[in-house]
Amino acid sequence: MSVVIVGATGHLGRLVVEELLERGTPAREIVATGRDAERLAALAASGVRTARIDLDDPATLAPAFSGADTLLLISASEPGRRVAQHRAAIDAAVAAGVGHIVYTSAPNATESTLVLAPDHKATEELLAASGITRTILRDNWYHENYVPQFEQARDHGSFIGSAGEGLVPSAARRDFAAAAAVVLADPAAHADAVYELTGDTAWTYAELAETLSEVLGREVVYKNLSTEEHVAFLVEVGLDEGTAGFVAALDGNIRDGALGEPTGDLRRLIGRPSTPLVDTLRALA
Repeated sequence: MSVVIVGATGHLGRLVVEELLERGTPAREIVATGRDAERLAALAASGVRTARIDLDDPATLAPAFSGADTLLLISASEPGRRVAQHRAAIDAAVAAGVGHIVYTSAPNATESTLVLAPDHKATEELLAASGITRTILRDNWYHENYVPQFEQARDHGSFIGSAGEGLVPSAARRDFAAAAAVVLADPAAHADAVYELTGDTAWTYAELAETLSEVLGREVVYKNLSTEEHVAFLVEVGLDEGTAGFVAALDGNIRDGALGEPTGDLRRLIGRPSTPLVDTLRALA
């Protein structure tokens, strides 16, 4: 078996490589790909094979995908560009005869009101049309998404947002990497499955403030803003209007319940409880 990881130089991809190795996948059967030559060199030090690819340059994909049994397509990071990038990867996988694609999607991607869902819905549709056996891992939020709130709380004793009482069923990035590694190690057992991956516990921003208070040893207050106030604040601290609007829209999605509630899929896949939010935040302190 050979496994190609598209996006191995990112945070999640690096952890997937580590999880595969720890779970016994031989290093020679792993091909880590990405654009950053320095990060690829660091991965090569672990014994895995590497290949430099650029999803904006389809000609770079064929050599990397040749002979692969399974491909992990970690979602590209740039809204507006990633559907074309994902299409290039899927087309190259079809041409290379890849038998199975595992894709990291978004929560409830085909039905969700999440501002980032349309790109993932489009990618899932491309995968369905490709004819390749697939597994969809709909990753919910990472605990690590809240590093900025941790830093605000550490420095000011408060953080801002506009999520109201919306629930966030997040998990640690390594938990999601472990789930991907489980599927990649035995893809046939997960053929055409769609997993809604969440942490075991959903929390509100007010509860995040309580957790930050515990971790930092000081009172932390969550200041809930309207969407308009949130955008204005983010622009004031240096974000451009488009990025500020996107960040505030995500909080609005959370407020409206778009992230859903715990499903148990992640716990079942990895065979253990998900990492508590407090543990990830303590690692930052």
